[in-house]
Amino acid sequence: MGGAVDCLESTLEKSLQAKFPSDLKVSILLDFTRGSRGRKNSRTMLLPLLQRFPEQVRVSLFHTPDLRGLLRLLVPERLNETIGLQHIKVYLFDNSVILSGANLSDSYFTNRQDRYVFLQDCPEIADFFTELVDAVGDVSLQLQGDDSVQVVEGMVHPYKGDRAAYCKAANERVMGVVSSARARQQALHAQTFHSDSLLTQEDAAAAGDRRPAPDTWIYPLIQMKPFEIQIDEIVTETLLTEAERGARVYLTTGYFNLTQAYMDLVLGTRAEYRILLASPEVNGFFGARGAAGAIPAAYAHIERQFYGEVCSRGQQARVRLQEYWRSGWTFHAKGQSTGTWRPRSPS
Repeated sequence: MGGAVDCLESTLEKSLQAKFPSDLKVSILLDFTRGSRGRKNSRTMLLPLLQRFPEQVRVSLFHTPDLRGLLRLLVPERLNETIGLQHIKVYLFDNSVILSGANLSDSYFTNRQDRYVFLQDCPEIADFFTELVDAVGDVSLQLQGDDSVQVVEGMVHPYKGDRAAYCKAANERVMGVVSSARARQQALHAQTFHSDSLLTQEDAAAAGDRRPAPDTWIYPLIQMKPFEIQIDEIVTETLLTEAERGARVYLTTGYFNLTQAYMDLVLGTRAEYRILLASPEVNGFFGARGAAGAIPAAYAHIERQFYGEVCSRGQQARVRLQEYWRSGWTFHAKGQSTGTWRPRSPS
């Protein structure tokens, strides 16, 4: 992350030296437990930015409401992340967005396979994720220049305050973003498809609008179970349920641990499945010390159990598992896609 911090510092410095006042703002949202792990961590790297540019930089540290009381005191670093984690991976630059599974660490720029989706000049998506990051930031702890943290004024503390009250407030704040985005899209839809003054593509081109006609729909999904926000879960289950014969589903994950509901849907529908996962040797925890070193074997055990169920049902041709392996690399890509397919006719 050090290189990213250096880049931010340089850009902020240039904004201060500009002839005209700059409205550059930098907002960073991290997980509290992961960002605070060890003596040198994300917090210590970001503190100089907060100290030097206090009016332009905001650092928010999300703390799960489930890690509290004695549990918070007793569970050691790294293991406490298993209680709950803020795991949004989005990078925003004006109207452009990168959606990824990657952290800002050196391995992701050298020898770690992951996914990166770049949405260029897409203000609707950029606005949505900006509002989402702001909302989650508002229900997070705010890092101060002296390395202390504070809650936003009027917000319930995530682990010292009442859990139910905090989760209710967080739900309202985040779902407000979803409702606002939905209202904007409904208005845009009505204007685009039901307006009497709708310009044809030829009219738009003549008026100087050279943008191509849209051909892609993007549906951002959110999953925040402690706040009773399960949009991603509902949509994923719907997609898997409706994937019938003639469809092919691709799933990829660095850590094969499908929920029982997802496993039942994969085994119970008629679509073809291609599942790509990390071999134990390219799992990020391979060779780690202590309990973490057993994680790759645990995922391999889950994989074998699942494939045993596939074989017992005689579904090896329909559900295929493949392990990614590349010497010296690790595998962290996660995602899914569906589509219909037809066998190619003999030529």
